[in-house]
Amino acid sequence: MAVTEGNSPFLRQCFVTATVGFNIIAFGCVIGFPAILLPQLDIEGSSLRLTKEEESWIASMLPLSVLAGNLITPPIMDRLGRKMTHYALTLMSLVGWYVTIMATNFEALVIGRICQGLAAGLLTTLRSVLIGEYTSPKNRGAFLTTVSLSQTFGVFLVHLLGSFLSWQKTALICVFLPFISLVMVIYTPESPSWLLTKGKYTECKENFRWLRGYGEEEELSDMVQARIAYEKAEIKESYVKQNWFRNLATITRKREFYKPIIIMVMSNILMHVSGASTFAPYATMILGLLMGPNANAYFWMVFLDSLRLVSNTFAVYVINRLRRRTMVLATGALSLVSHIALACYVYLKQNGWNYEAIWLPALLINLQFLAVGMGMVPMPQVIGGEIFPLEYRSTGGTISMAIGGGIMFVALKTFPGLIEKTGLYGTYGLYAVIISVNLIAMMLWLPETKGKTLQQIEDELRGRPLKVEEIMARESLQSNPIEIYKRKLSARRCSSPTIA
Repeated sequence: MAVTEGNSPFLRQCFVTATVGFNIIAFGCVIGFPAILLPQLDIEGSSLRLTKEEESWIASMLPLSVLAGNLITPPIMDRLGRKMTHYALTLMSLVGWYVTIMATNFEALVIGRICQGLAAGLLTTLRSVLIGEYTSPKNRGAFLTTVSLSQTFGVFLVHLLGSFLSWQKTALICVFLPFISLVMVIYTPESPSWLLTKGKYTECKENFRWLRGYGEEEELSDMVQARIAYEKAEIKESYVKQNWFRNLATITRKREFYKPIIIMVMSNILMHVSGASTFAPYATMILGLLMGPNANAYFWMVFLDSLRLVSNTFAVYVINRLRRRTMVLATGALSLVSHIALACYVYLKQNGWNYEAIWLPALLINLQFLAVGMGMVPMPQVIGGEIFPLEYRSTGGTISMAIGGGIMFVALKTFPGLIEKTGLYGTYGLYAVIISVNLIAMMLWLPETKGKTLQQIEDELRGRPLKVEEIMARESLQSNPIEIYKRKLSARRCSSPTIA
């Protein structure tokens, strides 16, 4: 694949990022689709009626199948390559949407959600790797910010379409997003990093220069030399024979390993109970209970999606300039205040308060979404990229993602039951307690990571700097060609993303 004049490397990087972006938008549509589907199925005369239990499964099936997709992605990516994995997830997404369109019963809807979730699981693992390996370091940060923006736009888009169209027509339009991505994948190259691991040096160089031009030859040379040293290393066999389970048991006792995982668990809990997960599928239910039957729930749903999109965009600027702890605690406190205020408002309304103006609940729900867009969703991704030491990032990121998927499943599965048993004020009151407990824990445990190196963060988590013998051991390890090669590839990617 030769470099041609007239197409700048930047435009090519925009193209490959957009290829991933269409699938990310489709994933956002999958997240928000239950808010369109469930209310329309609940209308009198609907040919497909669901019980409350079945509705909760429609919403909560996604994180379980996403987790399954996460687990099968690494071997597929390593064996078949990034491009074939992209093909696979796009086709699976198309199948999921087509099954949903044709569904006439609960089982078909569940099968469609499972297919979409498996595709999303492949995507959430692949998307950061693809963007990280395809784009230049100087543009990579900007391209990576499109991940959360594209996903938020997808939620906004499906809610907007569903406000005017039936759920079948909405799903039919959503099919075109992965289809466009499928066509674009045909014209994208295979990842140079993956080609390098397979010893395809000529093709690796051609694809690297097609993506980057000739201005980043030093990085290409470093990658190739590190791979050659890796293949020639005599210690390769002993490295492969190490007992993985024994190594895992050893590192789980290290503060610099288990403390970041605990912090990420708390971050995921804050994200999922703040409304980031529950609002997208249950938006019309929440808005109906909060604003009353006369309010236009679809209008407010789209309006709040727009607010989240704007606040996500603004967060890119703010997070770059403020301390991490400041962002987490400030947006967490705003989320806590909005939950308490919403719980009190609904409780008073149900106990005789006759104030009917819609501006007050609208203001409170807007404050909640401002907290979600500014910090509750983006901050776990930022923290996850900085909190794990490089040598534990893969293992720690996988464990964190698995736990995050479990938390999201619990939040989505239990939400309708909590509403039915305790009302909206009881559910928001419980969430306020959970948010306050986790905020206090984050205040005590979360280190400030902005402007610090990974080694400084690791020392702070450990509670002490490395000892001399540990430094010598690490320096010895860094002279290992295998470790050098792994670190060079790892440094070109970003951390595992979270689902929201």
